[in-house]
Amino acid sequence: MDFTVQDIVLHLTDNIELPENTVDQLITGSLTHRVTGIIIAFMPTQHVIEQAIKHGANLIIAHESPFYNHHSHTDWLASDPVYVHKRKMIDEASISIYRCHDIIHRFKPDGITEGLIEALRWSPYVEQRLPEADILSLPEGQTAQAVAQHVKSFLGIDYVRVAGDVEMICQRVAVLVGFRGNGNVTIPLIQHQQLDLIIAGEGFEWETPEYIRDAVQQGQSKALIMMGHAESEASGMKLLSDTLAAHFPELSVRFVGEKPVYTVI
Repeated sequence: MDFTVQDIVLHLTDNIELPENTVDQLITGSLTHRVTGIIIAFMPTQHVIEQAIKHGANLIIAHESPFYNHHSHTDWLASDPVYVHKRKMIDEASISIYRCHDIIHRFKPDGITEGLIEALRWSPYVEQRLPEADILSLPEGQTAQAVAQHVKSFLGIDYVRVAGDVEMICQRVAVLVGFRGNGNVTIPLIQHQQLDLIIAGEGFEWETPEYIRDAVQQGQSKALIMMGHAESEASGMKLLSDTLAAHFPELSVRFVGEKPVYTVI
């Protein structure tokens, strides 16, 4: 059975109400193209595009934009050599790129958060699912440092950043993906949910980390683990690839990951 890009998009958006200013859109290609294979990725990087070509896939479903800004604008990049090279490769291979950002965050539960929780094997510890975070009660006796090691091990990453009391015992924990680690989100959660530990993707460095620093200086036991934006959200896209593969068994559906963008030296 043949499927078009439109068929896949309609499946993704079924029963999803997107905001008026959604960034979810077909960025390149055509909705009428017959799908020869699907690549799922956190971001459609140069490597991901090369992998799509290698495997004969002409549809990439990505959480973030290929063109270095949230709304996928390209006018400011028209003469940039990196953009020109990347866009030429996409167009010559007739690759359609569909942005799946708002859609997956509107799954119930949030598909990105759910993917991360499953990857960390923490589903049994979820007490409450909020729009911005999952609230967990971890087994007793785990220090913030031990939790950080667990995150590194199960996500297969070399480093995370930790602030606060690394030796404190953590039980009440909030897990926030992507760019939800800012103070206006985390600080009310810490108070209202009586949290010991925040685990987030990223956020402004002068907000939550500095709040945690002050709390520890005042004698409170608090800690923060920042995983990185991609590291917190890639598992959700991997989960999406698994569900799409099950729904469209006639198609080749692959998740393509990336190494962390930063190297610690």
